[in-house]
Amino acid sequence: MPLNRPALSLGAGPRGVQDARRWVVETCHDIGRPELAECAELGVSELVTNALLHGAPPIQVRVRGTREHPRVEVHDGSRERPLLPSADEDDEDDDLLLTFGRGLSIVARCSDAWGAEIEDDGKTVWFAPARSFAEDDGVPGLITGDEDPPVAGPEDPVQIVVRGVPLDLYVAFQRHFRELRREVRLLALAHESDYPLAKDLSDLFASLERQLREGIGLDQLESAVAAGESETQVDLVTSRESTRTMERFIEMLDLADEFCRQERLLSLARTDEQRRFQQWYLGEFVRQGRGEPPLAWPDAAATPGQQSTVS
Repeated sequence: MPLNRPALSLGAGPRGVQDARRWVVETCHDIGRPELAECAELGVSELVTNALLHGAPPIQVRVRGTREHPRVEVHDGSRERPLLPSADEDDEDDDLLLTFGRGLSIVARCSDAWGAEIEDDGKTVWFAPARSFAEDDGVPGLITGDEDPPVAGPEDPVQIVVRGVPLDLYVAFQRHFRELRREVRLLALAHESDYPLAKDLSDLFASLERQLREGIGLDQLESAVAAGESETQVDLVTSRESTRTMERFIEMLDLADEFCRQERLLSLARTDEQRRFQQWYLGEFVRQGRGEPPLAWPDAAATPGQQSTVS
């Protein structure tokens, strides 16, 4: 499927803008949406120019979403929030923008929806290309993903020990979930009426953000990955309420798989191994929250049907 093509990595300089424009136009034709090519080309030109001038490498372009609602994304390594040009810019600033890229006001006028997602490794500025260029100011953008959730100690604490965590599967878990979380959030922002389930998934994932960042041992896991270890043990204290929430999270990941398959999204459904690992890892919080003893991954992986203990 054309939408599953790899992201386009760009180098510095004007050649990167030219490559991005050509690639996005070709993609619009490949997916049977040639009527979006003009606005897609104009929007990606502005975003890549801005990334080259104000962002940081690596810079990548990709098309996500669905064929009915494709979305162009430009990712760069800077977490700095993008800014619209102000209304009171003087002529010299206007000349500079006209020369080096006219900013996000152009993107707002060639899209049905647009925004920016601030991520751990930089930011992604995205837009859903429109059929025609707007004569007015266009649609407003929305910046998401840079919220700093409040820190609070766990209530009704419970000790959790997760043994024999295979770090390659953990890394795949993190990558898959971050991609899925972004996809449903951006679909909900751009096309909520068309994808009501995306809104429900996005809201739940947002409510779990605090637990997923700190409450399931991510710091310990990432330290072990950085040290080059192949497996590790997670030992932490979390709230008993969060262990119950994980059961709902396991159910929602299954629902998200079905959503991905039905809507043919680019965030692919999990493999069987990924699903078993995630159900085991998150399921350990559910099991131990109920007072059951730890079950290491090698034992869980060798025991068919072990995941059913968390349902």
